[in-house]
Amino acid sequence: MTGPESEGTQVRRAVCPGSFDPITNGHLDIIARASRLYDEVYVAVMINKAKKGLFEIDERIDLIRQVTSEYANVRVEAFHGLLVDFCKQRDIPAIVKGLRAVSDFDYELQMAQMNNGLTGVETVFVPTNPTYSFLSSSLVKEVAAWGGDVSHLVPQVVLEALTERLRQD
Repeated sequence: MTGPESEGTQVRRAVCPGSFDPITNGHLDIIARASRLYDEVYVAVMINKAKKGLFEIDERIDLIRQVTSEYANVRVEAFHGLLVDFCKQRDIPAIVKGLRAVSDFDYELQMAQMNNGLTGVETVFVPTNPTYSFLSSSLVKEVAAWGGDVSHLVPQVVLEALTERLRQD
């Protein structure tokens, strides 16, 4: 074995979870920052069978892989169920979450405390870049559906997929 694990040090792993329907520049900023802090970063794409997304899970995964391809330590996988189970299965001790506003903190703190209580997984809060503090996938989809320009809010490949998908609907 080569690399950090062969030298007796543990690989530092984290997960960035979300629905990513679609991935935005705000998501990408958090993933990029996490990739500088951890040896391996998993982007966990949530499967929620109760919700019909604009993009299928496989399409989201493909888009995320394309826009994170410059980060050799980022892996993208789907997950269904409890995030802490995803973490346990992959020996991931930390969840990285971006916070846009104080309102995000209230909900995310409860989730962090629950996750820690269930399995000891820690949550690391990363303040969102102010450029993206208002940004959400839902907002991007709504603006794009009404013909608004979202080119500065999503990577180019996502913009193309979004434009094409909305053209079909």
